[in-house]
Amino acid sequence: MSSEFVPHWSKTVVWYQIFPERFRNGDKSNDPTVADIKGADPKESPKAWQVHPWGSDWYKLQDYEKKNGEPEMWKHLLRRRYGGDLQGIIDKLDYLQELGITAIYLNPVFQSPSLHKYDGESYHHIDPTFGPDPAGDRKLIATEDPLDPSTWVWTSADKLALKLIREAHNRDMKIIFDGVFNHLGYNSFAFQDVVKNQQNSPYKDWFIIKSWDDPKKGTSFDYEGWFGVKSLPELREDSTGIVAGPKHYIFNATERWMNPKGEGIENGIDGWRLDVAFCVGHPFWKKWRKHVRSINPEAYMTAEIVDTPDKVKPYMQGDEFDGEMNYNFAFASAEFFFNPDAMRISATEYDKRLKELRELYPTGVAYASQNLFGSHDSNRIGSHIVNRGIGNFRDWGKYFNTSVALNNSNYSTRKPQPEDIQLQKLFAIMQMTYVGAPMIYYGDEVGMWGGNDPDARKPMIWDDIKYEDEVFNANGTRHAPDKVEINQSLFNHYKKLVHIRKNNPALQLGTYKTLLADDENDLLVFERNYNGENVIVVINNSSKEAEVKLPELGGKCFKDQLSSNELKKGGRIIVPGKWGLILSSCSE
Repeated sequence: MSSEFVPHWSKTVVWYQIFPERFRNGDKSNDPTVADIKGADPKESPKAWQVHPWGSDWYKLQDYEKKNGEPEMWKHLLRRRYGGDLQGIIDKLDYLQELGITAIYLNPVFQSPSLHKYDGESYHHIDPTFGPDPAGDRKLIATEDPLDPSTWVWTSADKLALKLIREAHNRDMKIIFDGVFNHLGYNSFAFQDVVKNQQNSPYKDWFIIKSWDDPKKGTSFDYEGWFGVKSLPELREDSTGIVAGPKHYIFNATERWMNPKGEGIENGIDGWRLDVAFCVGHPFWKKWRKHVRSINPEAYMTAEIVDTPDKVKPYMQGDEFDGEMNYNFAFASAEFFFNPDAMRISATEYDKRLKELRELYPTGVAYASQNLFGSHDSNRIGSHIVNRGIGNFRDWGKYFNTSVALNNSNYSTRKPQPEDIQLQKLFAIMQMTYVGAPMIYYGDEVGMWGGNDPDARKPMIWDDIKYEDEVFNANGTRHAPDKVEINQSLFNHYKKLVHIRKNNPALQLGTYKTLLADDENDLLVFERNYNGENVIVVINNSSKEAEVKLPELGGKCFKDQLSSNELKKGGRIIVPGKWGLILSSCSE
């Protein structure tokens, strides 16, 4: 029996990350109202508000926004709601299937006033504005005792989430939810009860309370927010992990979505992505993993831990997580493919860094980790390439701020040009052929661009929506128009790559062997092998065409799966500049 602890399926999938509020508005009748955003940042109530037009220029202030008279652009962008919902995701599952996607990671879908939903009001209900009957759902929720799961109801939004899970499974797609177990939102049932009842609240031990309202002592209520953010009150931990009250609640909510109504795990989600996993102590994760695996032995758990590999390692020992959002893969790839020459690493160095990552963790973890580039917490890959040289992605804290256009007047918000897209295509060849499960951030496949949060969270580009040209800068000045449309060539490239990966088990499960790391010619050649099936991948990171001469390529007939060209025995193997080959043996 294999000693691997990762679910087999997690090594074979191609992930697609969806930010629900910005993916697709499938049901206009549930669009949020101004009351639904109360409690989300910014704190001030808007004088005027409406659902934002989907196809509008990102930095252009609408008339209702101008009435608010606020100079800070970030407040406008945070207030916006475009109406994305679960019906929109269901409506576009066929699109994802055409692309070849086999696993979906959803940013938080639980009840919350914000656009990002990391400030959950609960973990056991889907946000009412993501479902068909927001008002009815809220009435139902009000009948519950949150501490007693036997009183928990299934709202219309909850039921629609179950339909989404079912529809995904019908298309052989896995689906995971975002678990935000380090903190709840200010609006949450538990925290609001503490605010109201202070020390008499049954939830008083759930949070890190610094002081209570006490006129006699002259103290006022204060508490710990995540990284000082008061809208995100942190859950309390002791030496055993998250304390008993919230722990039991999290365990019950976990089971609710993995085995809904007790009717079978096939009706539930296939795992979890854990937000800021490094902020929660190891004892909690060890217990929670046992709980998750007791419900579904094939469940997948992936962690967000943006840190150096040695800091990530303790979480990946088989008793906590199966994989991670593999930012270290993204950092190394940025340094090889995108950094300007003075900051670039060589093919040898890139190969070395990837080897360290592959060998750092127990067997299987590298194969089950989500190999991403962009996400909701970084600038999009297209804009990263446009702004190559503004800093090094690996310097996370510094780069995070430098890549926010609202903070950095030197950050370019222009549309990626063909030479930028070419670099994205080259990276995608690497991403789809390398060890680990590739993850596409929604819209990257059609050429969306944008700086770090909030600009990485623009509405998805669809062919049935008319989009204004982008002409406004973050500071309100204008630039030459950028046309917002699907980049069909890029989409076709991703689609082809995803299908190549799906059709070649060697690319999902195969061993990895470096055949060539040629610094002078900027070439990296590697071989994936599985059960006698060999695929050789050639990456030419130079701008010049290169000829590849390797013993492994001599005297054989190869087919390039990207171009469908056959390379006859003894023929020269030429790879264009900034391009790659995916070679398999000809069927002779």
